[in-house]
Amino acid sequence: MTISTKIVSIIYDSNESQIFMTPDDFLRALTPGVKQPDGLGLDHFRRIDLSKEEDTDPMLSGGSKELAYNLKPESMFYKLNFLFLLTVISVSRRHFEIAFRMFDLNGDGNVEYDEFEKVQNAILSQTSIGKKLGTNRNGYKGVSSALAKYFFGEDLKQKLTIEKFLDFQQQLQTELLTLEFERKKPNPITGKIKESEFAELLIAYAGLTEKRKNKMLKRVKKRFGRDEDGLEEEGITLEDYLSLYNFLQNINDVDMALSIFNIAGASIDQSTLKHVAKTVAHVQLRDHLRTGS
Repeated sequence: MTISTKIVSIIYDSNESQIFMTPDDFLRALTPGVKQPDGLGLDHFRRIDLSKEEDTDPMLSGGSKELAYNLKPESMFYKLNFLFLLTVISVSRRHFEIAFRMFDLNGDGNVEYDEFEKVQNAILSQTSIGKKLGTNRNGYKGVSSALAKYFFGEDLKQKLTIEKFLDFQQQLQTELLTLEFERKKPNPITGKIKESEFAELLIAYAGLTEKRKNKMLKRVKKRFGRDEDGLEEEGITLEDYLSLYNFLQNINDVDMALSIFNIAGASIDQSTLKHVAKTVAHVQLRDHLRTGS
């Protein structure tokens, strides 16, 4: 099933249509091999009342005005562009920082609404999904009106700082990772998932064959099934999962740091990895993640 068939399409009474999706739809669209729930296939629509637009907009509902923490599993990505969200979660902080500087015509470290549209299109055109789908294929216009108001104010006259945008990116990534983690149904008491379930999350996007995946998972289950006393192994917390994701986001810098250690003749052991993770990626990797024991 392709990404486009996983997105909810809504048809108006006037036969015009627009594409919408829930946070769960978005996560399913990103996860290889995950299908839509039964009864929500193609040509199945939900009728909504556009007069209640302000009430149904997840970006403006609830006590918080931060988008990421209002994306509940059954809320709508109301008028939110799929390509924009995909770009936000897949492009590194450093690339956005560079793009902001490139299109910051005034040199004050901030971008205006028109400048931000150029930032979006420039970055999207360099991503694999942007090249594959084409930014003009579905009339890509950047962020939705509601999100534009969140970034630039009601009159779109405010300026967007790179700090505010990166905070938005971090919260969105955290929310989606949390949804992904919760799909594994963590233990209600400990809040942990099994090591084998953690491994499934890690290899979901690796592009491996089913045979290769099953072989890898079999090794993990054998190693982390139960300990010598017959008890289940330690497990993985949400904090572990988020920490490792942040570590992998900085993998190029981590690789450079480890190469420097190697060139200097220093040994690369668990303590070195822990030090690099803390100083380069700014995360504290728990011993269980680093040693696999």
